[in-house]
Amino acid sequence: MEAVLIILLVVFVLLISGLRIAAEYERAVVFRLGRYKGIRGPGLFWIIPLNIERARIIDIRTTTVGVEPQETITKDSVTIRVNAVLWFRVVEPERAVIAVNDYRSAVYQVSLTTLRNIIGQHVLDEVLRERDQINDTLKSLIDTATEPWGIEVEMVEMKDVEIPESMQRAMAREAEAMREKRARLIKAEAELDASAKLSEASRQIAQNPAALELRRMQMISEVGAEQNTTTIIMMPSDFVTLAKSLSESLTQKKTQG
Repeated sequence: MEAVLIILLVVFVLLISGLRIAAEYERAVVFRLGRYKGIRGPGLFWIIPLNIERARIIDIRTTTVGVEPQETITKDSVTIRVNAVLWFRVVEPERAVIAVNDYRSAVYQVSLTTLRNIIGQHVLDEVLRERDQINDTLKSLIDTATEPWGIEVEMVEMKDVEIPESMQRAMAREAEAMREKRARLIKAEAELDASAKLSEASRQIAQNPAALELRRMQMISEVGAEQNTTTIIMMPSDFVTLAKSLSESLTQKKTQG
């Protein structure tokens, strides 16, 4: 009787020792005598004790990895420091255990080398202006490299780009020159528009001399409103018209002569 109780106790202990628990965000990769048998969890599951079956617990939540700042040279030979942040998760736990020794370290190293290679394929202006496009390219390349390991890359973001001080000063001078160029272009366009309006106004005034008299009277009222000591000598518009007529007559005589 005692022997039976001992046997039952041993069996009970063995059964209890084989119980495992995997959380909702975990999966257990089970090996039997070194060979892959399947995925268990989440929740309570049982494996054969006495090291016949072993379970490797894998976290399937999204993992954040910060890529340390890297000094790299852009396509236009500018040395910059770039760091990035990577988000990935395990979608196939068995491949993350079987296909690679340490999937976290592997993903980090792939991200590191890919970041350096991508920066070397772009000039500095592209790195600063086209971050979204570069991030998409990084994500695609890293995801392709980690797919055999059962890893899915969710997002990659370049966090900071450090530029040498000499290059910052050069970029500031370039930006200042561009702003001055735009200001001069805007001023030239304004003068062109003003000259066109003045030309149109002169044609209309030439067709109606009374408009010139009205403009002269308006100018006098504007000058008087400023309470200054400006002296205005009025010349009738008829003199201007007469001078124009005489000039035209002399020109015609010279042409005929």
